[in-house]
Amino acid sequence: MPLALLALTLSAFAIGTTEFVIVGLIPTMATDLNVSLPSAGLLVSLYALGVAIGAPALTALTGKWNRKYVLLAVMSLFVLGNVLAWQAPGYNTLIVARILTGLAHGVFFSIGSTIATGLVAKEKAASAIAIMFTGLTVALVTGVPLGTYIGQAFGWQTTFLVVAVLGLIALIGSAILVPNNLKQPPAAKLSSQFKVLLQPRLLLVYAITALGYGGTFTAFTFLAPILEQVSGFSSSTIGLIMLVYGASVAVGNIWGGKMADSMGPIKALSIIFAALATILVVFNFTAVNPIAAVATILVWGAFAFGNVPGLQVYVVQLAEKHTPDAVDVASGLNIAAFNVGIAFGSWGGGIIVDKAGLMHTPWVGAVVVLVALALTRFSGRLDKRANQTEQLQPKLA
Repeated sequence: MPLALLALTLSAFAIGTTEFVIVGLIPTMATDLNVSLPSAGLLVSLYALGVAIGAPALTALTGKWNRKYVLLAVMSLFVLGNVLAWQAPGYNTLIVARILTGLAHGVFFSIGSTIATGLVAKEKAASAIAIMFTGLTVALVTGVPLGTYIGQAFGWQTTFLVVAVLGLIALIGSAILVPNNLKQPPAAKLSSQFKVLLQPRLLLVYAITALGYGGTFTAFTFLAPILEQVSGFSSSTIGLIMLVYGASVAVGNIWGGKMADSMGPIKALSIIFAALATILVVFNFTAVNPIAAVATILVWGAFAFGNVPGLQVYVVQLAEKHTPDAVDVASGLNIAAFNVGIAFGSWGGGIIVDKAGLMHTPWVGAVVVLVALALTRFSGRLDKRANQTEQLQPKLA
């Protein structure tokens, strides 16, 4: 395995940590910054919005640049954003820092796969991408709970400092180890993205992605205050609970991929969305009991991210039929759709907390996921209708 791939994996670990660690620190940050819980939740939304904008727009604008230089620029922006968060004198500066790191995140994962495959032989391309994305999975399992613990013990600013240091190490590693002569893929044009966005079948899947994720983040964004105020856990315990959640997410991601492979994306997504909506409703009742709450979170994690492989596979399948010359663009826009869901889910959850209270977020999130389920079933019916039409055409001819 090329050492340069380890630098990419460390970058993915740092980026994954900084995206989700804030969920465990929201109560602490809200108190320290003297803002409401919904305002603290906006720090999740604005980061995700930065990712959603950064992935398609900035990737297209830098499409003709040398891949290594783009990588170094992106990681520099990431380090700068986290240093700014560490030194932020107030809430407004922190907002700017989160948007900057979100933009860096979006571009990194858009170009990261291309760089990873350029480091290895063609037959090892899939393994190289898997290794890089392992950094993101490990971040959910270890980085987020560890970052939460550091924030609780030494102040939330310290968490951003640690992430900035990790990003700096990854930046230096990439500067030394990633070669300058990487193969330059064709630039992703903005016109190609508009072409994908004009395709109704792909827009339907992007809506499913945004709603499926948005429903989860309506409640997940405010998990830490729920655990403190409703379940009765101390702030120092939140990191351990995030560890349980992260381990469950890692298992669920693998399991969700196997389901999508064995039974097809529509059936797998239907099962996952139905189970996820059920768990969110159940959490409304189990949150009051510490043991039952943790047990529910363990199951929740398995389904919360289990839809990712199925949604990505489904987008690629549809893109190969409807926009065969823009499959990569279609796949990248689905990543943007995930983050649009996170942004609006967190924002909507903040409104619910402000107007109705914390414990209304899980059941409202369940309703949003059920809408994603309904759209998934509808999309499946469209697929069947299209397949039947294709089968009839040769007979008619």
